[in-house]
Amino acid sequence: MIYNVINMSILEVKNLNLGFDNESGFRQALFDVSFSLEKGKIHALVGESGCGKTISAMSVLQLLPKTARITEGNICFKDEDLLKYSKSDIRNIRGAKIALIPQDPMTSLNPLYTIGNQLLEVIKVHQGLSGDEAYKKAVEALKTVQIPCAEERMNSYPHEFSGGMKQRAIIAMALACNAEILIADEPTTALDVTIQAQIMKLLNEIKTKTDTAILLITHDLALVGENADHVSVMYAGRIVETAPAKEFFRKPNHPYSIALLNSLPSGESKKLKTISGQPPSIQQDISGCRFHPRCEKCMENICVTEIPPLYDLGKSHYSACFLNK
Repeated sequence: MIYNVINMSILEVKNLNLGFDNESGFRQALFDVSFSLEKGKIHALVGESGCGKTISAMSVLQLLPKTARITEGNICFKDEDLLKYSKSDIRNIRGAKIALIPQDPMTSLNPLYTIGNQLLEVIKVHQGLSGDEAYKKAVEALKTVQIPCAEERMNSYPHEFSGGMKQRAIIAMALACNAEILIADEPTTALDVTIQAQIMKLLNEIKTKTDTAILLITHDLALVGENADHVSVMYAGRIVETAPAKEFFRKPNHPYSIALLNSLPSGESKKLKTISGQPPSIQQDISGCRFHPRCEKCMENICVTEIPPLYDLGKSHYSACFLNK
């Protein structure tokens, strides 16, 4: 279901349906996924592992497994549907206009080439620059992400960088190409708490200074609360709630969202709540609301048999729960 998106959106994912072909046939993994990104804003896509966050983001870049198949929907970048682009056109967009900050900075850089060589290659391919002009741009990008002694570090190899510096170098590659959208897939997972805060501070500075739109994929709601402008919660391949971040944390609506927030530790000495059961696998067929087997507020007469739409709660807040009917 499409909900109303803001006109300032630079990217709109509309009714995205995706699945995988395997020996037992086609199994659907994403169901009518819709979200939008705005310039200069961070949109967080949150949920448990396996809920479909990463595959939704990889659909934008069309970095999908061979068995994956998009069956319906649109992915519009500046009002042009990327799903209609040729492979070569997508390659020109990928990295240059829409860049990925991968989950594991430790394995994302080629250990055989210097940081400078890898940065210069990206600039050459996507910006068409070479020589002194490309070199100056590369050094400037490293300075922007606050890597000390940037000119000297151009000659360093990835193993000479810490995890946080590797992540900064990857972000520098995106900045050197003037990417308008950054897809940050769990960008702080492999980093310690102090470095996590530094990376998120850097991403916030980038979005403010360059008007870059950022899609933040994470399971860390504390990180979302401190950094995101908008939140979309995914469960088992569906978006179950979407709202401005302040509104979401002030007044969560969907039972799954509430359960996630209740499972966070707080300053009070109260026992943490857990969500009963397990997220479904792609092989499971679930009728009705996909969260109903684990939901404490499940209504047998409707939740088990019907798929809830995204109800408009006002203030750009939507929730797929029949309690709002």
